Amino acid sequence: MRPVLLIDFGSTYTKVTAVDLETEELLGTAQSWTTVQTDIGEGLAKAVAILEEKTGPLNFEARYACSSAAGGLRMITSGLVPELTAEAAKQASLGAGAKIRGVYSFELTEDDIEDIDEEAPDIFLLVGGTDGGNKECILHNAEMLATCKSDFPIVIAGNRSAARACARRLEGRDVHIVENVMPRFGVLNIKPAQDEIRQIFLKRIVEAKGYTKAQELIDNIAMPTPSAMMQAMKLLAEGCENPDGTKEKGIGDLLAVDVGGATTDIYSVCDGMPTDMNTVFKGLPEPYIKRTVEGDIGMRYSIHGIEEAVGTAYVSKLSGIPEQRCRELIDYLGSHTEVIPQGENEDELKHLDFALASGAIKTAVTRHAGRIEEVYTMNGLAYMQSGKDLREVKQIVVTGGSLIHTERTGDIASAALTDPADPYSLKPREAEVWVDRSYILAAMGLLSAYEPAIALRIMKKELKKEQQ
Repeated sequence: MRPVLLIDFGSTYTKVTAVDLETEELLGTAQSWTTVQTDIGEGLAKAVAILEEKTGPLNFEARYACSSAAGGLRMITSGLVPELTAEAAKQASLGAGAKIRGVYSFELTEDDIEDIDEEAPDIFLLVGGTDGGNKECILHNAEMLATCKSDFPIVIAGNRSAARACARRLEGRDVHIVENVMPRFGVLNIKPAQDEIRQIFLKRIVEAKGYTKAQELIDNIAMPTPSAMMQAMKLLAEGCENPDGTKEKGIGDLLAVDVGGATTDIYSVCDGMPTDMNTVFKGLPEPYIKRTVEGDIGMRYSIHGIEEAVGTAYVSKLSGIPEQRCRELIDYLGSHTEVIPQGENEDELKHLDFALASGAIKTAVTRHAGRIEEVYTMNGLAYMQSGKDLREVKQIVVTGGSLIHTERTGDIASAALTDPADPYSLKPREAEVWVDRSYILAAMGLLSAYEPAIALRIMKKELKKEQQ
């Protein structure tokens, strides 16, 4: 036996997953409260103790971790034009596993600086201008950031002609210069910024958030949890090479949905560009692996965001609960975020959670997917596409408590599919549903950094296809 422990330090729970590299089997999972305010090792030790009650004592060959605790990786970005460099900065940050706390366009103001100081982000991503293009905006913003009272690393990923000048204006601060996120108009180059952001997270943020207290219990904190999820999705979609040179196949292009208590994260792994000769693309090209985070959509902390997005009537119709009662229950759950369907109101809360989870997916996937619009040209009717075309995606992967602890997972996941009432949305037409019943996706993304083929085979074994 070659057991390995995979740890996810979450904001609420520390989750542990044990796998055997020799047999390529999942040995067990467990969780306990995250104790980041005292010693994060306490919560980890409790989770491991719960795990070993199921598995028996394990002599772990290695212990690897990812983290979203203590607010995760909180970032603010600024760019020039909202639809271009500012959007490129946002995509770079989300792809690095960050939680976006602010996106600024054009020149920063004194009020903006006060807001940035109040937020005190973990990292600031400063971009603006194509290479050889506009310098004034990014130079102005560097000067403004130099006046910030709070201290945070600044990654400069804008016009290369102004990068060194920006760094000089920020002398005395922790500054990192990388390649421009948009070197030419309409061209995305976000990987260098993402790699640098992850390195800063590992070297500075982890230490600042108290993980050094747990260093004797783990070998390495490898990445933010959302990055682990992205790695898992990429691996599951694309497959990888085995040590003997053969190919371990993935399942193909996919859409993944993670519905949480505070946010709903959506991941897509596909090209998503127009395939019809009569359709042209508008805006920045979409990243092949895309992540969006809906901070106003969640099953408890952001429950009112779901109600506002889909309407109380939608929740009432799906749940079969009168609208007034829906409002009462939603208000209650919003202030009692720990409540789960059990006790005398179990059935009622199950019906409500079914409707809320469906509304969360419907809203979040619609925002994530692209859209088309009709345009009339000299040659007749044509179509303009913005965002990603997911219509041909055939696989949907779902995780999150409201989706894995229910018998109606397939029905909820169907909210991610094309809605006849919204024919211009580019959501999937039809798809198989894979369910992360054992809650292992982040752990497998983490394992993929060390043993990708084993991680992929465990995912294909553990993810359960929902019967349609």
